[in-house]
Amino acid sequence: MTAPPLATPFHTLLVATRGEIALRVMRSARALGLRTVAVHSTADAGSRHVREADRAVCIGEPLPAQSYLNIPAILDAARCAGADAVHPGYGFLAENEDFAQACQDAGLVFVGPSAASIRAMGDKAGAKVLMQQAGVPCIPGYQGEDQTEERLAAEAARIGYPVMIKATAGGGGRGMRRVDAAADFAGLLRSARSEALGAFGDATVLLERAIEAPRHFEIQVLADRHGHAIHLGERDCSVQRRHQKLIEEAPSPAVSPALRARMGEAALAAVRAIGYEGVGTLEFLLDAEGRFYFMEMNTRLQVEHPVTEAITGLDLVALQLRVAAGEPLPLAQDEVRFDGHAIEVRLCAEDAGAGFMPQSGVLSRWRMPDSLRVEHALEDGAAVPPFYDSMIAKLVAHGRTRDEARRRLLAGLASAEALGVATNQAFLQRCLAHPVFAEGGATTAFIAQHQDALLAPDEAGQGLALAAAALLRALGRAPGAALAAPHPLAHRLPTRLHLALDGQAHVLQLVPGETGHYTVRAGEREHRMALIDIAPGRLRFVCDGVEEEAGYQAADGRLWLHCRGQAWCIEDRTLAPAVRAAGSDGDGRLRAAMNGRVVAVLAEPGQTVKAGQPLLTLEAMKMEHVHAAPAAGVLAAVHVAVGDQVAAGRLMAEIQPAAPAAPAR
Repeated sequence: MTAPPLATPFHTLLVATRGEIALRVMRSARALGLRTVAVHSTADAGSRHVREADRAVCIGEPLPAQSYLNIPAILDAARCAGADAVHPGYGFLAENEDFAQACQDAGLVFVGPSAASIRAMGDKAGAKVLMQQAGVPCIPGYQGEDQTEERLAAEAARIGYPVMIKATAGGGGRGMRRVDAAADFAGLLRSARSEALGAFGDATVLLERAIEAPRHFEIQVLADRHGHAIHLGERDCSVQRRHQKLIEEAPSPAVSPALRARMGEAALAAVRAIGYEGVGTLEFLLDAEGRFYFMEMNTRLQVEHPVTEAITGLDLVALQLRVAAGEPLPLAQDEVRFDGHAIEVRLCAEDAGAGFMPQSGVLSRWRMPDSLRVEHALEDGAAVPPFYDSMIAKLVAHGRTRDEARRRLLAGLASAEALGVATNQAFLQRCLAHPVFAEGGATTAFIAQHQDALLAPDEAGQGLALAAAALLRALGRAPGAALAAPHPLAHRLPTRLHLALDGQAHVLQLVPGETGHYTVRAGEREHRMALIDIAPGRLRFVCDGVEEEAGYQAADGRLWLHCRGQAWCIEDRTLAPAVRAAGSDGDGRLRAAMNGRVVAVLAEPGQTVKAGQPLLTLEAMKMEHVHAAPAAGVLAAVHVAVGDQVAAGRLMAEIQPAAPAAPAR
């Protein structure tokens, strides 16, 4: 007679991650009566996840030690704090077989699958072979051991362009590149390998045929050690930038009950093939003909799990913890119920208009809506460091219908205030409001196909923000403003203002009128302004007959405004001396576009370079960003080296015009 599976109860849970993920896990752990232990880098010493845990242990500097990936330090923290279980979060450690094994060897319960399951599915090449053997449809490609550039280029030609290069140990879009032509293959291969090596310590890649404009789905699965496994339907995560998800929803508007059943059964076949235990997701692509293909398995909880929780009413973290303790799943497949629709957006610290460039800094004002489920770990004065992922919050709406959920999310997102660091808030609103998304037609090509509309400047919003900034300056609430009302003799004299909105210069005239009334002129435009009420951080006013409200915060010599659903950064340059912007007018100076670490120097001093030629690569928030030559000429100097941590705006290289060729004799 077979012995029943061994129970592994635990009482104190160490959460081996940071920020909103740590808070999310601790919330369910506390509800189950568990004590919690946080770990943190020195950069996160004052963070919310540290303060809200029962115990906390510092595990080192953020870089270059990679504290949250430092397995010995985390195990030492568990021993010191008396933890008997470890939750890896849903980042890199959650799919690290060495970490799972190390926890087991240390006598700790690992809240996740076995090291063997992680190993089986963590290598994308090996996982495809396993899935093919289990009868799960896979994308045609190459996942062989021969990793020479010549062999990979030959396989890409055999598969046919366009092809995808993917890091076999990767996830989250890191180490992934699309190649449209053979001439681009070598350069993109080097870039993918470099990013994969930096992110995962493994430069091995596989190749797959690129499926044009597919839908991207994932099936949520749960399995216990008693032989039971269920799926919780699909999530549609087709809206992506840089192969990273921005909007997720459940259920998908493109999936019928019959297709859901087929994909669910394929996902469960994969789970059974590897004897999986815990929570995980199977990712699939759906082509235009309705065929689905296995992409990869994430042997962990996903960032977007709240949308599944919203429509099923289940707490996935609690289920994950119960399964890790040896309990059976509390429901069977025919007991799974779906209620309504849920949509989630990822609020990221990034500049959408500048190629989604990651941003870092201090959030001077942080207000999230009560109408939505918001997963975050931030507050006024919280730092957004350059060392980690750019996502700073998830906002989730649930409704009876998809359109109800979409409209609730739009309204809640518009009311969110994140001031002090640029975010993708306005971009997300445009995605949600776009007719293609509203009708349920978005594919992975959505952003590329509609980027002109999604990134178009909001001229009306800019005008309103500038007018509100001028009013705040007149009231003494903005940087550079007078601290008292104007002298009576100057009551109606216009004031010339030089303001920069998101770096773009504007000249305005501010003309005082009757008490509390002003006229703001910007070129040929004129706005009639009237103050209704002002309080710390809040302005209510009338602009051209329409009553408006704006949140505001002055920080670091800048005015941050939240107006009509988006944030604006405004600098007062009225009294500043005229200077030429660094790097402008082709001056040959290459400056860092963000805080980051130098991971590659691609040219040497004395080398002749072309305008647009890649010179340096920075890694910021887990992604690589190539910095190209701003002008043609001779590379006169490189002021950084591989491994240097640089701040945004730092001078990294200088280019001098090439000497004119000597006249022919």
